[in-house]
Amino acid sequence: MIQLPPNYRPTEREEFMNPRQQEYFRRKLLSWRSELLRESTETLEHLKEDSQLEPDIADRATLETDRSLELRTRDRERKLIQKIDEALRRLEDGTYGFCEETGEPIGLSRLEARPIATLSLEAQERHERMERLHRDE
Repeated sequence: MIQLPPNYRPTEREEFMNPRQQEYFRRKLLSWRSELLRESTETLEHLKEDSQLEPDIADRATLETDRSLELRTRDRERKLIQKIDEALRRLEDGTYGFCEETGEPIGLSRLEARPIATLSLEAQERHERMERLHRDE
C-alpha cells in the first residue's frame, strides 16, 4: 500500500493517475462506500424499530410515506455502491480516470467532484445533448 502525505490532494503538476493519485481515489471511493453501507444499516435498524403499527391512520400514512422515501433513497445508494465497486475495479485494471469514450484523462477536478465518473466532461455533455435530442423527438 502506498503512503500518502497528510492532506494530500492530486494536482495537475503530477503525472495523471500515478500511484499516489490512484491510492487517493481508492481511499476516497472506499470511504464513500463505507459511509453508504453504514447509512444502509442504520436505515434497516430504523425500519425494524418503526415496524409496530401506528393506531392513528394519519400517523400510519406519514410513516409509510417516510419509509417509501427512505427505501427509494437506499435503492439509489445501492446502485451508487455498484458504481463505486466498478470504479474500484477500474482502479485495479488501470482504466480508472480515463474516459470510456475517448480514452483521454477525465480530469482531476471532475474526479474529485464525481469519483465514479466514466466520461470526460466533454463526452458527458455530448451524451446529455444526444439524450435531450432523442427525448425531444
